[in-house]
Amino acid sequence: MMRIGYYAHHHGSGHCRQADKLAALLPNDARAQLTVFTSLDIDSYRFTAIDEQQIVRLNAEDERPDDILAGRAGEYWQPASLHYSPVGNGDIQERSHQILDTIFQRKIDLMIIDVSVEVAMLCRAASIPYLYVRLPGIRDDAPHLGAFAGALALLAPYPKALESAHTSEWICDKTLYLDFIYSQKTESYTYESFIDILEKLSVGGETSDLKSTNLPSIKAQLTYNSGATTPIITVIKGYGGHKAIDEKLPDLRSLLPDALIVSLGPIDDDKRCYVDISAEVDDVIPFICHSDYLMMACGLNAVAQAYHYDTPLIVVPDDRPHNEQAVMAEALVTQNKALNWQQFKTLMSVNDGQSESIAQTIHGRSKPHLTTSVDSIEKNNFEEDSGEETSATTLTAAQAFMHSTTDYPTTKRWFENWLLPRLNLTSESTIKD
Repeated sequence: MMRIGYYAHHHGSGHCRQADKLAALLPNDARAQLTVFTSLDIDSYRFTAIDEQQIVRLNAEDERPDDILAGRAGEYWQPASLHYSPVGNGDIQERSHQILDTIFQRKIDLMIIDVSVEVAMLCRAASIPYLYVRLPGIRDDAPHLGAFAGALALLAPYPKALESAHTSEWICDKTLYLDFIYSQKTESYTYESFIDILEKLSVGGETSDLKSTNLPSIKAQLTYNSGATTPIITVIKGYGGHKAIDEKLPDLRSLLPDALIVSLGPIDDDKRCYVDISAEVDDVIPFICHSDYLMMACGLNAVAQAYHYDTPLIVVPDDRPHNEQAVMAEALVTQNKALNWQQFKTLMSVNDGQSESIAQTIHGRSKPHLTTSVDSIEKNNFEEDSGEETSATTLTAAQAFMHSTTDYPTTKRWFENWLLPRLNLTSESTIKD
């Protein structure tokens, strides 16, 4: 059995959440030997699949007044292989020691890096094998290409169908596509139970001043079937950034003046007046299942949850490095999985706000209020994207990957006997691009 280390970047909580979801796919004995490295504090994300003693809380990598060189120095001082590299920074020196010393002390066989070019280069220079997590976006700069080339393989936590057309062929060839990753079973919700959730949130949650007087009568406004007279639109946001989507809320209210608008996640105080309910919930699935429209940015975790439901999806990508969310939004629109904001506004005017017409435009069929379970989503996801015959007992791509690390005693044997055949590569393969 190989011991796995996972470096999770501190921006937002998505990287730690991804580590948590992958850890949950391991058998218990292997899961107990997983180590996560992150500088994200415990209050920003609490792991559920692993214990705190398995987490190495790293020093921050912020610049310090006593740095000899800034993290992004001028061309005379900036290595082309790194994005950010202060010189003389005691915190970065300490975190590098933490990483390397822990790898040595815990006999870690393989690192998964999600994401950091600098940690990738640290591992390669120290002769430590690593896999590099590829996020969506245009990542064809020299530091990323170096980190990709230095990895045993690349991991994409999304379906190959959503790969950008701009990605180089050799990068695709070296990528193991894990599809969207699920870590736990999700309860099925009826439309009636969803309305009950809305009722409780309207009474006990944060609500807007604009329409708060209407909220006690939610059950009277909404009928318990897919023909509800008042449309429900749920806006889902994460903590990695929500400015772009919050800026659309005034226009959304103008487009749907009589709708029940629910905002899940963070929201700017000056935008609360445009929504009826503002809340944080543990499970967004009932909102994804039963809303008439779903509006969200294009972070991986949010897209993974909504991808296989038929609820009309409006994507508002947040501004991220390397056009990460913009590229994901473009792929979703191209695959007829979503509408962008302009398309939504146009269709609203043409179809007079009818969600069934918009669902027909996106999916080519009417929108049911689904009660799909994660089991069937995982099965469909694997069938659609792998092109292989499968059964109820077939592992998903992510499960097969994680389980494979427990089947081989050494990284070398795993690399040669499991990974390379999966990629249809040999260790002598050369880049042709």
